[in-house]
This record gives sequence, structure tokens and C-alpha cells, in this order.
Amino acid sequence: MKARIFKLGLSEWRILVEHLCRQLPDEACGLLAGRNGRGQKVYRVENELHSPWEYRMEPKAQVRAMLEMEAAGLELVGIFHSHPAGPPTPSAADVAQAYYPEAVYLICAPDENGEWRARGFKIEAGVAQEMLIMIEENQA
Repeated sequence: MKARIFKLGLSEWRILVEHLCRQLPDEACGLLAGRNGRGQKVYRVENELHSPWEYRMEPKAQVRAMLEMEAAGLELVGIFHSHPAGPPTPSAADVAQAYYPEAVYLICAPDENGEWRARGFKIEAGVAQEMLIMIEENQA
């Protein structure tokens, strides 16, 4: 079985966490663009529901981000959102609304010390399989 690993650069992780923090107490969301299982660019998208329990990406911003990815020669490799009150696991709604099986779904939540943690899942046909998330130094 092929290893299921998703890589994200440290600078991208910091951008993502900043977005999560700014959206509190609501869920934050966005897209990750890249190639070959590595997130290289973070697209912060407004949660049009402005809710601490659910999210829906603002459609125009989501489409704009996807067009920018395509123009840059990047692929949609990940979709992220937060669960401000935890846990960092897919809810029934997250699984039901997982429309991009090729993407990794990163779910972020603060741990007991308030530090943001992410868990990643491939979600296809109603089944969520966890993936290893590696945050690594950016390569020059």
C-alpha cells in the first residue's frame, strides 16, 4: 500500500494558522494548491456562514482561487477548515460534503494548550481515511 502522506511547508502552515486565529470564534476555511501531495500555496476563503459549527466557502472567492491555481499550473491538493471547539476529525456533514476525493481534507483544532493541530483525511464515497500530515521547512 502506498504511503498516505501530505506535506505542507512551514510558511504555508503559519499562513493557515493565522487565518484560523483571525476567524475565531467561527470556523475558518480555505484551499491548498500544489502538486504531488504537497501544499504550496494557501488560499484563505471567507466562511459565508460565519458560524463556529459549520462552514461554507464564499462561492465567488472559491472559484477565483481555483482559477488562480489553474493559471499558476497548480492543482487543488487540499481543503482546510477549523473546528474551534474540536475535535479535529470529520463530522457527518464534512463527510457528506466532501466533493473533491482527490484532495486531502485538513481539519484543524486547538489542542489542550491552545496550539493548532491538523489532521488530514482522504474522503471518498462516504469513507474517511486518515493521512499523515508533515509540516516541514520550506525548500529554497
